[in-house]
Amino acid sequence: MRVRVGIVDSGINAAHPHVAGVKGGVFVHADGDNDDYTDRIGHGTAVAGAIREKAPGAELYAVRIFDRRLTATIETLMRGLEWCIPHGIHIINVSVGTANQEHRPRLEDFVRRASEREMFVVSAAGVLPGDLSGVIAVDADPGCARFECRFRNGVLWASPYPREIPGVPPERNLNGVSFAVANCTGLLARAMMSMAPTDAYHQFLKDAALAK
Repeated sequence: MRVRVGIVDSGINAAHPHVAGVKGGVFVHADGDNDDYTDRIGHGTAVAGAIREKAPGAELYAVRIFDRRLTATIETLMRGLEWCIPHGIHIINVSVGTANQEHRPRLEDFVRRASEREMFVVSAAGVLPGDLSGVIAVDADPGCARFECRFRNGVLWASPYPREIPGVPPERNLNGVSFAVANCTGLLARAMMSMAPTDAYHQFLKDAALAK
């Protein structure tokens, strides 16, 4: 099946060789929405590259909620998430998280509605929305190979590194839980291309549970 991945982040540089194009997207900001989803920071592009590496056939959509800094209001995040529903996104890769429990009800409501449509939200463990029931929670484990996830204690663990850049040591490249989330998203998208979404999700978790 065609798998559509929404990347809620700083946008995407569609011309980057690690990305090789996107299907579309949106820039959600204080003054409204427009189609300027080009990444000016580089974070969302690195996330997209990690996903593309594992799921070359996935249709990537840039949901740009960051401008020049990796910060956004809850209103901007919610509008970005809501954009994914009418656009038929299958997997939502969320690079932003909040510890503010006041936002829990709104995020829970979104996750419930997304789950009813067989949409999967992948986010960082330890913050919202990653800690919500129904969200695929991911944490970083440098010991994981970049093409595997490990399922332990209700959390998926994955490599915190994006795609390698020739001549740049891994420790000097970007790294962090955002890329662990992206690596898991890419592997889930890869599984979903060959089977129904819910079946792919269960197979994905089974493979992660067996990973050593």
